[in-house]
Amino acid sequence: MPVPETVTIVPSLYLNKFVIFRVLTQGVLILTLSFVAQEDVLAALKPHEVVVIANKSYPESVDLAEYYMAKRGIPRTNLIKLRVTEKELCTREDYDNQVAAPVREWLEENRDKGGPLIRCLLVMYGMPLKVLPTAMTRQEKKQYDHLKKEKSEIWTVLKATPENKVKDPVLEQRLTKVNEELGALGRNSEKAALDSELALVDAGDYPLRGWQINPSFIGYRGRNIENTPTMSYMVARLDGPDPENVKQIIDDSLATEGKGLKGSACFDARWPRPDPATAKTLKGYQFYDNSIYQAADQVKKSGVMNVVINDVPQLFQSGECPDAALYVGWYRRANYYDAFDWQQGAVGYHIASSECGTLKSKTFNGWCLGMLRDGAAAVIGPTDEPYVQAFPIPALFFSLLVDGQYTLAESYSLSVPFRSWRMVLVGDPLYRPFKDKLITELQ
Repeated sequence: MPVPETVTIVPSLYLNKFVIFRVLTQGVLILTLSFVAQEDVLAALKPHEVVVIANKSYPESVDLAEYYMAKRGIPRTNLIKLRVTEKELCTREDYDNQVAAPVREWLEENRDKGGPLIRCLLVMYGMPLKVLPTAMTRQEKKQYDHLKKEKSEIWTVLKATPENKVKDPVLEQRLTKVNEELGALGRNSEKAALDSELALVDAGDYPLRGWQINPSFIGYRGRNIENTPTMSYMVARLDGPDPENVKQIIDDSLATEGKGLKGSACFDARWPRPDPATAKTLKGYQFYDNSIYQAADQVKKSGVMNVVINDVPQLFQSGECPDAALYVGWYRRANYYDAFDWQQGAVGYHIASSECGTLKSKTFNGWCLGMLRDGAAAVIGPTDEPYVQAFPIPALFFSLLVDGQYTLAESYSLSVPFRSWRMVLVGDPLYRPFKDKLITELQ
């Protein structure tokens, strides 16, 4: 998983019950929570602020949408029924015409008639998961095929070079150039998760190449970043390997809210905790590894549950997380390792590439699919190569989640840096696993 250079950010933001000061300076994340007056409180996400999007070409999609809306008290008028492919992949043209256009139209009509403020879009089982790049023109396709043939021929020559001889540097340079041209023609950087693209459905025109800044991300508050989209919806997905799994997510989330999420928080770092004196220089992988330790500190400080930390390269092993309720760890790509007995309502994610590449395959062993099959209620993962800094910052995501005031969708939206990219949140957007903690504090 490549690591582009990280961004230095120094913002602050008043949020709900707490003011969160986030300082990211040369790779160090510092979170301080302090109480603010009630008049500074912003309302948490409410059921009437959620719009549910289902695929009427897939009966189970609409059935699950209605089931969820009834359970959560979402108005029946907040259901958008689309007709789109049942496959997990959809073309850019189909996304624009069959998904984005009707959703945008519904949102505009809702505003025109004075409907409720919509803050969150929920994508249901049966909707596509990924959006393909813009189609090539005939001339581009011809050039693309020519370059692929040239690449194959270069590879054949290079592979035939004896081990005791140096490969032709001119050919190696040409191979690099051919790969660059193939990437540009194929528009690989336009690949996106449908959910992440949908977050900007009302943001107007924006480049499809690469990612767009998430204007909701706490880390960008207080900064004037050129070409930042003016708005972004929270987006979540209720999805999984089958309809029964989706129902379990819904039911487990509601049941857990009633009693509170119980168990242990399992944090799987890769290296020992860095010395505070050197932590300021951390970037990329090291920054995220340190953030896992900071997430563990925040959960421990909150007192909501026991914290278990693994600080060696080897992942948690079988039996080491018998009551896992929260989890973040890395890096074992597309190879879910079941060291967990997920508690009802468990939330977690694994930092590795393409872990949410599919939610339907019977053979793919990605972490999102594996965790959902084993009983987790909410997972986060990328549909393709995301780069490490595209993941929600662990310390920020878990600090918000254990606070009790923030829903799952809010915790994710405030901690994920990019939109029109490749990250997906699977889970009930209204889920508040530590709602009981907030109620206790207010009594």
